[in-house]
Amino acid sequence: MSLEITEDLIARQSPEAQAVIRLLLAQVAELKWQVTELKAEVATLKAELAAARKTPQNSSLPPSTQHPHGKPPRTEPKSKRNRGGQPGHQKCQRPLIPTEECTAVVPVQPQECRRCGTQLDGSDPDPLRHQVWELPEIQPLVTEYQRHRLTCPCCGETTCAPLPPGVPTGQSGPRLVAFVALLMAYFRQSKRRTALFVTSILNIPCCPSLTVKHQQLATQALRPGYEELIAALPTQPHLHGDESPTKEGSIKAWLWTFVARSFTVFALRGSRAATTLSELLGENFTGVMSCDRAKMYWQCGNLQWCWAHLKRDFQALVDHSDPQVQRLGRDLLRPTQELFRHWTRCRDGTLTRAEFQCLMQPIRRAIENLLLRGYGTAVDGMCRELYEHRAWLWMFLEVDGVAPTNNAAERSLRHAVIWRKLSFGTQSAAGSRFVETLLSVIETCRQQHRNVFEHVTRSVQAHFHSQKAPSLLPGA
Repeated sequence: MSLEITEDLIARQSPEAQAVIRLLLAQVAELKWQVTELKAEVATLKAELAAARKTPQNSSLPPSTQHPHGKPPRTEPKSKRNRGGQPGHQKCQRPLIPTEECTAVVPVQPQECRRCGTQLDGSDPDPLRHQVWELPEIQPLVTEYQRHRLTCPCCGETTCAPLPPGVPTGQSGPRLVAFVALLMAYFRQSKRRTALFVTSILNIPCCPSLTVKHQQLATQALRPGYEELIAALPTQPHLHGDESPTKEGSIKAWLWTFVARSFTVFALRGSRAATTLSELLGENFTGVMSCDRAKMYWQCGNLQWCWAHLKRDFQALVDHSDPQVQRLGRDLLRPTQELFRHWTRCRDGTLTRAEFQCLMQPIRRAIENLLLRGYGTAVDGMCRELYEHRAWLWMFLEVDGVAPTNNAAERSLRHAVIWRKLSFGTQSAAGSRFVETLLSVIETCRQQHRNVFEHVTRSVQAHFHSQKAPSLLPGA
């Protein structure tokens, strides 16, 4: 029963009772206000707790954000095998090179019998071969060019001989420039440590400011090849795209990566907006773009959303506080895991593409029906977005050569992200051009199984000779 306490009801009471009633009503009003405030605080804390529960397993957070000791316990049983190589694995050892390729051959013959001590002579036609590898003493090659000034006997004018073609005006040759640039870009060394390495190991005087000059020379030499890769991006039938935050000085910037079948392009820009895509891919890109669900990629038209990201999103549903959402997440994870099992077999060649497409049809229907079931739940927005753009979930079934994940772009970014964590970004626009150029060359050479040091050296040589830089495009 509810009783409404009115002023008329209070007026009929004795003065002492009226005072008690008014005191209690004031206390009730104050408690109601406190309950309202506490409810709002609890809602805020719940939201913060839900955000804090985001992990690399249920969101797009990179694995490096999670401390190794903070990872969840393993669900599968620990293997009983010992650490290291297992019985029957292929042994990895340095093979012997032909004897004629050795720098020196030292015959080692026993002097006496190990049993009776009799003196031994002769030689073994098939001796046991033991090879020891060693670094040579590093002594730099220094070439001096003596430019003579001669006076004309006719007019008295003095003429100085120019440097031969290809000789740099500085004191560093192409191999040294290439080595210093790769020491910073490929092996992630700071300018000070690079200078220390060149001075103490290579016995070549060097300082941090000289490494900056080498960096600028390498960028100028490699930039024409980089621009060729940029120009080839819009014509590619399939690209993997991703981006990672970085800094240029004190300004926030973004490092974009685009991975084609035979080359990779990095671009460091001050924005994560779709204008970068328009700049690099043009307005009429017709290929398939593999990416996450970031909306700036939507202008590309033909997308393949990454199922590795979707799998983590579905795991986030399992970790949700709403039981209905939890069940939806578990139901979505089951066909997703089956999708990856079939894709692994198709990628390895144990399942034909036609068989793979046939097996995927019931999985496709099941996932789309589950997304429809998510309408009206706490994750209505996510389910509605996935269902309304469901064609972008299954592009890998329609177009040959398209993978269901964006792992190619994420792998290409890994080296760049580690470098950024060590260097805290770049300090100038020139440094940004060095980063995007060298990263593109390094990753493209890896894809094409090229020797990156040889390519950078040839590019610097061509720059010194004012010749066309070697191309990184396949078939060029």
